[in-house]
Amino acid sequence: MTGRTKLITGVVVLLALGAGVYALEGGFAPKTVARAQPPAPVVVATVAQQSVPVQFTTIGTVQPISTVSVKSRDDGQIFKVGFVEGQIVRKGDLLFQLDPRPYKATLDQAEANLVRDQASLVRADLDLKRYAALAKKDFATQQQFEQARATAESAKATIDADQAAIEQAKLNLDYSTITAPIDGRTGNLLVTEGNLVKASDNSALVVINQVTPIYVSFSVPQDTMPEVQRRMALGPVPVAVTINGDPGGPVQGHVTFINNQVDSSTGTIQLKATFENPDARLVPGQFVNVAMTLSTMSQALVVPSQAVQSGQNGTYVFVVKPDKTVEMRTVKVGPTTDTESVITKGLELGDKVVIEGQLRLVPGTRVDIKNAA
Repeated sequence: MTGRTKLITGVVVLLALGAGVYALEGGFAPKTVARAQPPAPVVVATVAQQSVPVQFTTIGTVQPISTVSVKSRDDGQIFKVGFVEGQIVRKGDLLFQLDPRPYKATLDQAEANLVRDQASLVRADLDLKRYAALAKKDFATQQQFEQARATAESAKATIDADQAAIEQAKLNLDYSTITAPIDGRTGNLLVTEGNLVKASDNSALVVINQVTPIYVSFSVPQDTMPEVQRRMALGPVPVAVTINGDPGGPVQGHVTFINNQVDSSTGTIQLKATFENPDARLVPGQFVNVAMTLSTMSQALVVPSQAVQSGQNGTYVFVVKPDKTVEMRTVKVGPTTDTESVITKGLELGDKVVIEGQLRLVPGTRVDIKNAA
């Protein structure tokens, strides 16, 4: 190879190397344009200011104010049943009718005995008057007079016994008609028409539960009692209960009973709230969600509860800034319900917080608001 050839070859090699370097540095490669991430879709809510009730929440049990096991006070056969199972009855409504004929016959006999013995009393009184007059004239002995007086007194006592027997017979006849002793809802019919019942039976014919009004029983920690007592001194303490699966909304009542001792095994005390329950939505034995209102926070800052998130550093929310980016704001949460949370620190009135779409967010993420704040 000649020197000229070597020189040309070297130049070609250098040019090739230079072209490779230039290509590696991007001289010949097409430029890649970085694509901006699209805004994350979110739903936001505006921090509002309102009065918020401070509530104690727990689980309660519905209890009837009165429960009556209806029993027969007479021996007899059930002649008629005047209700159906589960029926709402009023005090005095017919429940059972025993066969009244034996009791009516007993009453008739007692009244007949009274008429007979009243006639005997009239005769005994006449004899007493006659012997009294004869004794004054010595036409009758003192013994005869005393005998007449004893007979008259005995007749009067018999009249009293007859009247008592009549009252007892009337009472037994009344007892053959069994009526509802309270307003309430009947349970299962435990003895059907045609059966014989006895006054000495311990089993009930039917059980009636009073359901209007009705109690809800629940327990609170003993440390809550001073606040409950303070609040009761100011007026009725409102209680709202919700029923799982019932779309009718909360039922409103108020505390009417505080037990007289603390349960030492749990450190709680029993309370009862009374509810009018006109539509019988509350049923004895039912479990309900209880919310007892003890006070009210005025002008509290409130956000939907789903806006509040939990992290390693505590609770936080994503706040949408005017430039449509978000920042993570640490907050302090006050009283909370299923739908709303009070924020005592970290937010201001009018701030927009994210309530849906938080999983796609980090501080600085641009967002696309999908609702009217």
